[in-house]
Amino acid sequence: MNILFMGTPDFAVPSLEALATAPEHTVCGVFSQSDKPKNRGMKCQPTPVKVCAERFGIPVYQPEKLRDGTALDLIKMLEPELIAVAAYGRILPREILEYPRYGCINVHSSLLPKYRGAAPINWAILNGEQATGVTIMDMAEELDAGDIILQEETPIGAEENADELYARLAAMGGALLIKAVAQIADGTAVHTAQAHDAHTLAPMLSKALSPVNWNKSAQEIHCQIRGLLPWPAATTDVISGAPMKLFASRVAGERSDQLPGTILHADKTGISLVCGGGSVLCITELQPSGGKRMGAADYLRGHPIQTG
Repeated sequence: MNILFMGTPDFAVPSLEALATAPEHTVCGVFSQSDKPKNRGMKCQPTPVKVCAERFGIPVYQPEKLRDGTALDLIKMLEPELIAVAAYGRILPREILEYPRYGCINVHSSLLPKYRGAAPINWAILNGEQATGVTIMDMAEELDAGDIILQEETPIGAEENADELYARLAAMGGALLIKAVAQIADGTAVHTAQAHDAHTLAPMLSKALSPVNWNKSAQEIHCQIRGLLPWPAATTDVISGAPMKLFASRVAGERSDQLPGTILHADKTGISLVCGGGSVLCITELQPSGGKRMGAADYLRGHPIQTG
């Protein structure tokens, strides 16, 4: 099958690799978002998908707009039978959705209809979900609302953060995409409508989610810290008096009758704070304001803390 792939970040790379190495398919081209300036030097960096495509010798196109006819002209030139999308970051207009013989399919990192939107991996952890997964779906004009072709579920580890889950789901997405394309090619794919009344949303993250409320339970704050990686990160000022980012934690087995936000212990195992209901959370990795990300033990060497 002749396939046009659309994707931009690291999440989409395993999906492109899976298609590019499948002998029964040809990736006729790749659409990716524009290169963006990054890091301190603000030099333009190619997207991860562009780097991957160039490694396989696949032509890359980076149209600035999708609705002015330019992108559609490129697609007509490439003549794809199917368009496969993974985290492209743009909404496809109807004329593109309707062009390929077999339509457009998308790799989505949740078990739809749960968590439609921009940040499904983060919100699954933030909300304390025990499991999530990957969905291959037909694309529709409404965001993440197309028919489901395949799904695969996976448990979320008790200590797994969004960065780690992102990598696992990306790999799962590539493998599931190949299965879905094979079923589409041989005519055995089953397209099942979503239960639209059961959908939930996963909107873009913002810094408004960062401040920790120590009146919440240790488990809720543990989910907040794991779910807000790599950005914007959970923050607190109760440890040093200045805002700092929190990157890793563990729920302690002890209880306390002291006030939420009180520091109970501060030693090589981490910084333990009282949370809502007397639960206790141990912070094991953090980043002080103006400093580098480090283990809590390293932080304590230069910043002794008085405990409550």
